[in-house]
Amino acid sequence: MISTRGRYALRMMADLAQHQKDGFVSLKDIAQRQEISKKYLEQIIPILNRAALLQTSRGSAGGYRLVKPPREYTVREILCATEGTLAPVSCLEGEVNTCPRCGECATLFVWEGLQKVETEYLNSITLQDILDKQAEKAGNNYSI
Repeated sequence: MISTRGRYALRMMADLAQHQKDGFVSLKDIAQRQEISKKYLEQIIPILNRAALLQTSRGSAGGYRLVKPPREYTVREILCATEGTLAPVSCLEGEVNTCPRCGECATLFVWEGLQKVETEYLNSITLQDILDKQAEKAGNNYSI
């Protein structure tokens, strides 16, 4: 299951993508728009910084912005930065499966398949896709 930290990080990154033309965006503004505690976002920022997903500027006009264009960020990349691993079972967390039962595990193929589908799906969605979907929804918000 994706944690609150992962969900909020994705929302924060989508907000930054949406406001990328504004330059550096303050955490206060993101927190307000996303209805997320500023304190909680302050805990997520170092994680995203360590993953080199954000650029930071200090000072009165400071804030945060994306390092690269929204189309170059995948949902998986953001979630892996905040969640550590997205493996469905512990034996698939590392590069090599070190489980002593992996050779005779009858269900291993199920978990490998799930991980493959999840990886492909999350790699196929970018921040730009989120922005496009949001714009599409906003465009369909009319009544006669």
